[in-house]
Amino acid sequence: MQSASDQPEHDYPDHWEADVVLRDGGTARIRPITADDADRLVSFYEQVSDESKYYRFFAPYPRLSAKDVHRFTHHDFVDRVGLAATVGGEFIATVRYDRINDRGLPASAPADEAEVAFLVQDAHQGRGVASALLEHIAAVARERDIRRFAAEVLPANTKMIKVFTDAGYTQKRSFEDGSVRLHLDLEPTDRSLAVQRAREQRAEARSVQRLLTPRSVAVVGAGRAPGGVGRTVLRNLLGAGFTGRVYAVNAALGEAGGTDDAVELDGVPAYPSVAAIGEPVDLAIVAVPAERVPEVVADCGEHGVQGLVVLSAGYAESGAAGRERQRQLVRQARSYGMRIIGPNAFGIINTAAEVSLNASLAPQMPAAGRIGLFTQSGAIGIALLAGLHRRGAGLSSFISAGNRADVSGNDFLQHWYDDPGTDVVLLYLESIGNPRKFTRLARRTAAVKPVVVVKGARHSGSAPPGHRVPVTRVPHATVSALLRQAGVIRVDTVTELVDAGLLLAAQPLPAGPRVAILGNSESLGLLTYDACLTEGLRPLRPLDLTTAAEPADFRDALAAALADETSDAVVVNAIPWVGENGATEFGDGEVLAAALREAVASAPAPTKPVVVVHVEMGGLAEALAAATSTRPTPPDRGTAGAVATRPPAPTTPAAAGPGATTAPAAGPAANHPTGPAAPTAANHLTGPGAPAGPASSTTPASPGAIPAYPAAERAVRALAEAVRYGQWRRQAAEPGRVPEYEDIDEAGAAALIERVLGGEDAEPQGVTLDTAQAGELLARYGIAVLPTLPAPTPDAAVSAAARLGYPVALKTTAPHLRHRPDLGGVRLDLASEEQLRAAYAELTEVLGKPEELQPVVQAMVPRGVDTVVRSAIDPAVGAVLSFGLSGAASELLGDTAHRLVPATDRDVAELVRSLRTAPLLFGWRGSAPVDTPALEEVLLRVSRLVDDHPEVVAVSLEPVVVAPRGLSVLGATVRLAPPPPRTDLGPRSLPSYRTA
Repeated sequence: MQSASDQPEHDYPDHWEADVVLRDGGTARIRPITADDADRLVSFYEQVSDESKYYRFFAPYPRLSAKDVHRFTHHDFVDRVGLAATVGGEFIATVRYDRINDRGLPASAPADEAEVAFLVQDAHQGRGVASALLEHIAAVARERDIRRFAAEVLPANTKMIKVFTDAGYTQKRSFEDGSVRLHLDLEPTDRSLAVQRAREQRAEARSVQRLLTPRSVAVVGAGRAPGGVGRTVLRNLLGAGFTGRVYAVNAALGEAGGTDDAVELDGVPAYPSVAAIGEPVDLAIVAVPAERVPEVVADCGEHGVQGLVVLSAGYAESGAAGRERQRQLVRQARSYGMRIIGPNAFGIINTAAEVSLNASLAPQMPAAGRIGLFTQSGAIGIALLAGLHRRGAGLSSFISAGNRADVSGNDFLQHWYDDPGTDVVLLYLESIGNPRKFTRLARRTAAVKPVVVVKGARHSGSAPPGHRVPVTRVPHATVSALLRQAGVIRVDTVTELVDAGLLLAAQPLPAGPRVAILGNSESLGLLTYDACLTEGLRPLRPLDLTTAAEPADFRDALAAALADETSDAVVVNAIPWVGENGATEFGDGEVLAAALREAVASAPAPTKPVVVVHVEMGGLAEALAAATSTRPTPPDRGTAGAVATRPPAPTTPAAAGPGATTAPAAGPAANHPTGPAAPTAANHLTGPGAPAGPASSTTPASPGAIPAYPAAERAVRALAEAVRYGQWRRQAAEPGRVPEYEDIDEAGAAALIERVLGGEDAEPQGVTLDTAQAGELLARYGIAVLPTLPAPTPDAAVSAAARLGYPVALKTTAPHLRHRPDLGGVRLDLASEEQLRAAYAELTEVLGKPEELQPVVQAMVPRGVDTVVRSAIDPAVGAVLSFGLSGAASELLGDTAHRLVPATDRDVAELVRSLRTAPLLFGWRGSAPVDTPALEEVLLRVSRLVDDHPEVVAVSLEPVVVAPRGLSVLGATVRLAPPPPRTDLGPRSLPSYRTA
């Protein structure tokens, strides 16, 4: 029984619980240590080596006394805190802090320093457990107003010294009495955040790699009879030629008491449980009914399985009971250190020759290639696999994550970021669980390779069944704009996803928007020209080769276009030609493909993308289809002038069909077709023989691969996305900066915010500042708001005008009339008392009584363009800076641009110019251009305000009148509230699935 002094001063802090990914890709759970953990602590300590104990206590310490156990398990969660990392419910590491005063003695607040100590079980050292615990105990300490950690470490304990020194915190080190004394400032720094995110990337990438590169796979739920989900996956796994060991698991095999004969399914050994296998299993494919999954997870976890692919349905997609079942599944798997793809997943594929893994329901292994594909929908996954296969594109890996209760698109972005086998990332997403993190990861990945995203469920207003995601108030258009800011290529359909992916995987990025057009159809050339203009490209005059052109003419024209420095990309149009006898002629479609490849090969370096638009008319379609099975090997170009090289395409049937080189005799050579069922021109120009190997993402996937499209609009749209992405890449190489303004009073603004939020009248949900407070706060950041004086009566209006000076404006501020000059609630250029009184009388007569209209008087400012500057914090996305022109037309058209905060000088310059109505700011139809530098400065100052003070949850400046010289802010609204939690700044953790 606890004494009064033992009783915690705070309730158990369950929000400190977290699942983390460790350096080797496994998971552990971090949680507070409680009095119920005494036996676990003793067991843990018994498994620690004498050397580690000596490093912890600076003396031989073979066992913990009862007093020690009591001390290390009883905490008040304020001045004394202990955290444990657990796997399978057992401790693998502990950390604790004790608050101390300046003399090193136990203390309470306001003392802001604590002594910290770690102990990691020897078997788990080197997994990054201590680094993860340091992040979490530091976050706990900051929450309890502790600002510094002190630690004493023996000089020989180099691993622990490295944990502290590598953390990135500001620190001091000294040597006292034979030990190293470390002092760490716990305020996060740019370096500590960079260290944390680098560790996160390595750990999460490793966790995905473990799933994609298992040495052994068990299919749990493989039935004795052919058919069924489990047996299908087993057959697909074997058919792909998986290079590791394969086991089948079927619980029914143990129900009859067993036999003397070894049981096999599809030629692989079968067992009643994972435990019965008796050999290590890295990956388990779970295909049993949902009610049986918990016993399978326990069986896998207790026997060292590293990851699960759960194909079973009946989880969050099926309702409340399923959601709870899904939470329990994730918690159970993570307790064993396992990660999950699914549930309700379609499976995973890794085409690397050294793995050749098809642990999915896809009957055919895709060809090896340079595209990584992630989908949240099995049906869309099937469609994308089929579409890419028909177009001759190969994949590096494929994942269809279903409900993605654990492993998500974010994890695979971490993996693909530095995966040498992937050049292009394609994502089909129906929900984004952590938009802030997704944007950060996408920006980093897009800086080295293209990321193409199509978002489903855009207009449903809710997440798809089975997807647990935070609610966001940000419209879909805003999310799309923010993704584009991060370098993501945002497309609307899965067809566009494939179109863009083919071009980006096969061709170099264009250096600019200039497009050369050539072909044997003047009409198709004009259609291509118009499509380029629609997409914002700069097409050159189309070159008509006439319908008499032969493949050699195409070759010569393309070679000339590639050598011409006035173009950045080339579109080739091809239709059948008519011979002398009137018959349609085209010869073999592969002849044209060979001619185009020869032209590309003759270029000194692959610097321009080439795309082909073909119209399958008459004999052309038949000729293209007939030549597919005899696809020629691209010409050998050697290495001269190439940015990167790859081995030649295979000459075995694997060049036309998947997996034949690594499959057993009864593998895909017997079960799968050796070519697409419906070949198109793309099969000749982007054939699936594109070999794999590391290369830069700006080089073609294959020396001879040229993507082909059945419509000019599709080809040009894909090309335009590549142009915009190339421009973003060039700009990302030299990012903008967040300017420093000497007149910003950050401390004064903080004091004002604290005074308002700490006042007696402050509401927990926040408060909207009055006009004077809003003006004062904005002034601290160099944003002057034009004075506004109330005018409840005509005499008050005249008095206000006398103070401000004529001419003046009289405006209503009633909510239904505010910022709506089109409704007649504004009178401008009132130059005298008589005009002011007349305007006042007219307003009150037409629109209502003064108490309803709430009229105000302002001084007139120089004429200009009325704009709106806003910023708001969304719980899911973070702080967003928005800009648009004022007025009903802009609101109706949704002509508003957005950028994430903090915005750089380059961000705001793009923000101002990205509106469809932006020409009004730059001298449209002879009007005077306005002072956009002044406008950009206001945007930057608002961004700084919101970034420096997360309590500023909303700012609206409306209107901001931008004149040819200077600008005027006529109205401002500011809302303060306790800041929402910043999940991206806290310690590393996986998404939580608490029951509550």
